[in-house]
Amino acid sequence: MNKKLGLAVAGALVAFSSAANAGITIPAGDWTVDIGGNVNAYYTHTTNSGTRAGATTNTIQTGLLPTALAIGAKTRQNDLDVAVQFSFWTGINAASGDNLNGTGASNGGLGYSSLNIRQSFLSFGDASWGTIKAGRDLGVFGSDAILSDMTLLGVGSNAGNTGSSTLGRIGSGYLYADWLAQIQYQTPNFNGFQATVAVQEALGQTSNEDLGFAGKLTYDFAANDVTGRVWVGGVTTKRSMTYGTNATSAQTATDTFTADAYEVGAKVAYQGAELVGYYYDGQNFDAGVGQFPATAWGGTSAAAATADVKNSGGYVQGTFKLPGVGTKLGASWGVNNIAAASREAWIVGAYHPLTKHLNLVAEYSNVQSESRAAGSPTNTANVGSLGAILFF
Repeated sequence: MNKKLGLAVAGALVAFSSAANAGITIPAGDWTVDIGGNVNAYYTHTTNSGTRAGATTNTIQTGLLPTALAIGAKTRQNDLDVAVQFSFWTGINAASGDNLNGTGASNGGLGYSSLNIRQSFLSFGDASWGTIKAGRDLGVFGSDAILSDMTLLGVGSNAGNTGSSTLGRIGSGYLYADWLAQIQYQTPNFNGFQATVAVQEALGQTSNEDLGFAGKLTYDFAANDVTGRVWVGGVTTKRSMTYGTNATSAQTATDTFTADAYEVGAKVAYQGAELVGYYYDGQNFDAGVGQFPATAWGGTSAAAATADVKNSGGYVQGTFKLPGVGTKLGASWGVNNIAAASREAWIVGAYHPLTKHLNLVAEYSNVQSESRAAGSPTNTANVGSLGAILFF
């Protein structure tokens, strides 16, 4: 368990999403306490051409994964596996408006990045009938897409922002699974088949009238040196949009829309090589960068902004681990399409395990953002990054 956490970031994020499966194990009476996490930092350099021509950013920041500390505990009681999990996430660079002197720009002694408690859940169950999880955890829909993304080890396509994450391939290949309040049930493993369903918090609502629903079916297989996973999933929810009803927006109204999506993906590995393919399709889910739309819009028609806006996209990725040295080389392409825009990215990277817990990372991304409005040119961002990520 400990070695897997140190060798692969995807395994680490799965560990954060599974109660009490971290790096440092401490017996405590009836319980086993696990502590784990990661620390990472990257230098990033971004140049732009097109709508943001001439804009250049240089940052030292966390990558796709914010720095994290995860604390979990598990026990076996009354024929039940019982567990609890908490994880605390933060960035290392300045976060606007989040500092002691209130300037919105400090990252020195009076500045700090916000602390985000992304996980706080309990779980109980048994291998014979499945597991129930209640609390806040990674969403079901889109979780395999992000867990399979090679840029979990690095930066991806959105460097230069002031938040705690560079987003990786979120918004240029898949929709963000997010960390949601939910009640989830996962079936036992039936010869590789497993189903997961969840009733979850519905994002993008102004009144919390409706809940969201998500589910997926996975199949894990292994034959000789070939291993892999195939999955299908779906999500549906209601979202609301408040908009102005006149030119000055002095009066407002709120409309409710259905937001739903489905996904299909597969990955297969053979002797150090791995291929991933993923596709999603839906409506009213993507605000333009793979994240759920907000509830307010400055225009005078909610229909023009959100109603029946089609979303689709996906990514393909290939990686190969060099025999002996263990360096993983990877390349991927992906795109998110919405009615008015698209965001496409090519990413190449090298991920070298300096130790079983410490990886050195170098990446390059070419990101093209296109608005389909008349007279709106594209913007192309070229992103280079270099840094390290440590798991414990």
